[in-house]
Amino acid sequence: MAGQLDGPVLWLVILAAGVGTYAIRVSFVALFGRFDEVPEGVERALQFVPAAVLAALVAPDVVAPEGTLALSASNPRPLAAVVAAAVAWYTEDVAATLIAGMGALWVASYLLA
Repeated sequence: MAGQLDGPVLWLVILAAGVGTYAIRVSFVALFGRFDEVPEGVERALQFVPAAVLAALVAPDVVAPEGTLALSASNPRPLAAVVAAAVAWYTEDVAATLIAGMGALWVASYLLA
């Protein structure tokens, strides 16, 4: 099959990805090792990284579950995501957020089916 990675090429790609990841991590350790404190602006910006990564992982599955944009009444995921976000904002409780989001998804899926 064209485009399929065979053994040596696959291992070379894995090795290159590992070395690249390690180099990026070491560069930050080396960079911030030279400072006594992390600059306030960088520290403030780094506080948003977890939320940005989570949004980047979750948003495509919410608005395009099958690879195409599905912002219609037949897609229950955006509604469940809004409910989960509201519960997360109000309660700041992970378990409550998961229960509310899954509950809203199940109820909306049942009603839309």
